[in-house]
Amino acid sequence: MTPPRRTKKPVPDGPPAIAEPAATTPLSDVVDIYSTELFLNRELTWLEFNRRVLREAEDERTPLLERVKFTAIVSGNLDEFFMKRIGGLKQQVGAGIQNLTVDGRTPRQQIEECYAVVRELGERKRQVFGEILTLLRPAGIHILGYSELTSRERKELRSYYVRNIFPLVTPQSIDPAHPFPFISNLSLNLLVTLRYPREREVSLARVKVPVGAGIPRFLQVGEKDRFVPLEEVMQHNLDLLFPEMEVAACEFFRVTRNSNTERNEEQADDLLAMIESELQDRRFAPIVRLEVAAGMGPVHRGMLAAELELNEAADVFEVEGMLALRDLFEIAGLGYPELRDPPHHPVDHPRLMTDRNIFHVIRDAGSILLQHPYDSFATSVERFLYEASEDPKVRAIKMTLYRTAIDSRIIDCLVNAAGNGKQVAVAVELKARFDEAANIRLAERMEEAGIHVTYGVVGLKTHCKVILVVRQDYDGLRRYVHIGTGNYHPGTARIYSDLGLLTSDDTIGEDATELFNYLTTGYTPRRNYRKLLPAPKHLKKALLAKIQREAEHHSEENPGLIQFQMNALEDADIVAALYSAARRGVQVDLIIRDSCRLRPGVPGLSETVRVISVVGRFLEHARIYYFRNGGAEEYYIGSADAMKRNLEYRVEVLAPVEAPELRKEIRTIIDVHLYDRRSAWDMQPDGTCRQRVPGEGDDPRGSHEILIALAEKRHKAGTRLKKKKARGHVRRNTR
Repeated sequence: MTPPRRTKKPVPDGPPAIAEPAATTPLSDVVDIYSTELFLNRELTWLEFNRRVLREAEDERTPLLERVKFTAIVSGNLDEFFMKRIGGLKQQVGAGIQNLTVDGRTPRQQIEECYAVVRELGERKRQVFGEILTLLRPAGIHILGYSELTSRERKELRSYYVRNIFPLVTPQSIDPAHPFPFISNLSLNLLVTLRYPREREVSLARVKVPVGAGIPRFLQVGEKDRFVPLEEVMQHNLDLLFPEMEVAACEFFRVTRNSNTERNEEQADDLLAMIESELQDRRFAPIVRLEVAAGMGPVHRGMLAAELELNEAADVFEVEGMLALRDLFEIAGLGYPELRDPPHHPVDHPRLMTDRNIFHVIRDAGSILLQHPYDSFATSVERFLYEASEDPKVRAIKMTLYRTAIDSRIIDCLVNAAGNGKQVAVAVELKARFDEAANIRLAERMEEAGIHVTYGVVGLKTHCKVILVVRQDYDGLRRYVHIGTGNYHPGTARIYSDLGLLTSDDTIGEDATELFNYLTTGYTPRRNYRKLLPAPKHLKKALLAKIQREAEHHSEENPGLIQFQMNALEDADIVAALYSAARRGVQVDLIIRDSCRLRPGVPGLSETVRVISVVGRFLEHARIYYFRNGGAEEYYIGSADAMKRNLEYRVEVLAPVEAPELRKEIRTIIDVHLYDRRSAWDMQPDGTCRQRVPGEGDDPRGSHEILIALAEKRHKAGTRLKKKKARGHVRRNTR
């Protein structure tokens, strides 16, 4: 198989304030809107987001198993933070880079400040996990130490271990005759100190805990929900591995490796082969963090740090209690409905509660706004693709693919379409972080089915979420388009809060055609977009122009208003433009999930700016851009955050939402978030956040609960309308 080439382009009161470089001038007196004092640090505000997530684990209002889930989320987030962000900063330090960020920090300063926050988060995480363990017991869920088991339970557990896990365990000696063993990323390990009876000399062995591939971290004891961590079972059955030897000590440790192993793709002849090589590099990438269980001896701790080439004082994190709490997802998934949020079942969109061809629905009744996970992904996006694959009038399907499930129905539909003789083209992003291997397999499967697979544009990640369907309608070819804020992934569509637009708008269809021509050729000359705002060519310029226009239109009689909802606000030029607009008096509302460089509420600078963050049962993932524009309002949705990487180094798309009824839906979403008194946090000028507290008469529900209720209300209204139409149809046919 010859792979296609990537085309070339010509806490409330709790958390400490984020540390700031010394400022000599009050912020309100700073004239230069690019001055370092005016910008918060990306890494530190991202860690602040994890404080908010951890607060959900601490909050007694959160159901108990949801608290377990949030504890696991924070642990997984911090793992990724070290792999991606700390790994990248360490590479800069190693290369001698001293360049300052826009907030005035060197790479080394950022690492040191991040480490201080991570250690504080680790202590809070340990405390909340201990509280949760105590609360789980009366509910019937026990995470036990091996010493808490009866002799009978130990015997049963040993028997299970011997039958189902022990054959997978491989001890490795650590001595002059054996090189220090390879330690895989995020693996949990036992460091075992051994000696022969009646001998003083000791030896060391490393044993990997084989979690994954069907092996759980928590082994069930008996028929009730009583669990013991696998590493403790292994620790107390080491005689199976080392018969006739004495175990002098058994200590736990875990490593995290750098995931930044990207190569220069412009020099690659075969991008697929290059990505496969990068994945191999990542396996052996430098280690950036060593976690050790409390009590590890200083000699062993120093030995591990030296062998792993780490700074013992800085890069070694001692953990009281269990390591790798991300595995608590196993416990969070136990079937106790009374310990969870009320069940949520996505509903059919009211406009799609019909057996009519979906393309007729879109063409006749106009564009449709999808709200996931409230609206069903299966009966909207997947249905759109399925009907496109089966409809004999559909001539072509073009799609971008960043992340999806390996067994996704999305891929099945595309393969089916190709089998039905339709032209199918897919732009696959091979460099989607941590999904590279899956995307390589999907690309190969699609190619084998006759699908035209491309890998986007050299030097740019294809991050936009677009489907273009070309159909032979009665009056000629017509384009039908889906543009979304989230991935075409049925799993994340159930837990991420996202938006999507289904439309047959002629101009958007023409723009989407231009976009796919760019993705498959890389050529940029004379590509004109009349409605879509694509990055990297147009989007940033357009956003800056719209922010400036809002400032120019602002007056007491006609006040300006800018409202953004996104994952992160990081681009310095966008932040500076918002400062300029705020100084002119424009009201700026920012709903930012995690990183935010802008300081809100600074007198004379950003006192008309408020930044809120919503943390709840779903992960906020939608991107919305709103401009009042002197009364000629503009609403955009799409894939792009206001980050330098998205605006300058990725292919992104924002689409206008023009139908009044759809704008009303987006207005509701924005307002629900802005007035949330349960799950919203207000950012302070120093970058910390304060959680809102419901007052008397306030709705005690969070944004997600309110939006669930609104979706169910829309669904019920749609059901009534469908029944009413059905009765009318019956009456007409019986006259």
